[in-house]
Amino acid sequence: MSSVQKVTVGDDDGDQRLDRWLRRMFPHVSQGRIEKMCRKGELRVDGGRVKASTRLEVGQEVRIPPLPDRDHVQGPARTNVSKGDSDMIQACVIYRDEHVIALNKPPGLAVQGGSGQTRHVDGLAEALRFEAEEKPRLVHRLDKDTSGVLLLARSRTVAAKLTASFRHRETRKIYWAVVAGVPHPKEGIIRNGLVKAGGHGAKGEGEKVICVHPRDIDETPGAKRAVTEYSLIEAVAKRAAWMALYPVTGRTHQLRAHMAELGHPIVGDGKYGGSGQDNLGDGWGAHLGGDISRKLHLHARHLMIEHPVSGAKLHLTAPLPDHMVQTWETFQWQPKDAPVDPFEDLE
Repeated sequence: MSSVQKVTVGDDDGDQRLDRWLRRMFPHVSQGRIEKMCRKGELRVDGGRVKASTRLEVGQEVRIPPLPDRDHVQGPARTNVSKGDSDMIQACVIYRDEHVIALNKPPGLAVQGGSGQTRHVDGLAEALRFEAEEKPRLVHRLDKDTSGVLLLARSRTVAAKLTASFRHRETRKIYWAVVAGVPHPKEGIIRNGLVKAGGHGAKGEGEKVICVHPRDIDETPGAKRAVTEYSLIEAVAKRAAWMALYPVTGRTHQLRAHMAELGHPIVGDGKYGGSGQDNLGDGWGAHLGGDISRKLHLHARHLMIEHPVSGAKLHLTAPLPDHMVQTWETFQWQPKDAPVDPFEDLE
């Protein structure tokens, strides 16, 4: 059994259900046990009683009671993954050593389970053991419809180090996106705060975040500061633009909400940029029509992070998914011509 632990919720872990957050760190602890700890008041947040579905906020302190070691957990330690899913997730690997694994997560594949989600990276990670004693652990997240670099740790110690790197913003994540219209100016910083707006349905399906002007953040209950740097790489007249995005903070749906607030929603984003949304007068919404896919055009292209063991700089790059490759070909854009980090000279 472990001892009582008190863990502070990091920047990349906010707005996440308590049970999912806990099972990411301790995947051998069952859902039933988590709910029982909540009912008995053993699992607490900022000293108060909570439910398994309680959403965590950055900076909160979670009290975790003694947990059984994996060796003392009853039942099988592994879950079965079909050969098809196993081949698929293994084909997503773009980097691997004895400490970390990096995937190019395909669009449409959730990172963790949730409402109606039975197929996700966390569950498929059993196929990424590669003879290791335990399956790799998630240390950050991507939206279901966002593709690109996703890093996993191959041990609890490495997971703690990587989680700390993301929490303390010791990483650089560069996203590529196609947006409707062309932003002016071509480079800038978006500082709108974000506040969650409830969705419909008993479990809040379809919930969104809403942008809040920087001057109103402190007076808006639940609002969180969010900062995004953007830089235009190439444009097609006034129709669309290939953008590099750097989320200085890591809020839920941050890039999607910020670009829509700027008036240039990410192509294919029906949640934040409905097809009727104007873009600074040029009339383009989130769906460009023609041969351009209606899938979300948001891709985690580069991740730069210090290796948790060797200390060397890891530079991880994920190839574009098929629907974005088609868009690049349609607009005759060349990925090899883009700078790896267009924000490097701005700091």
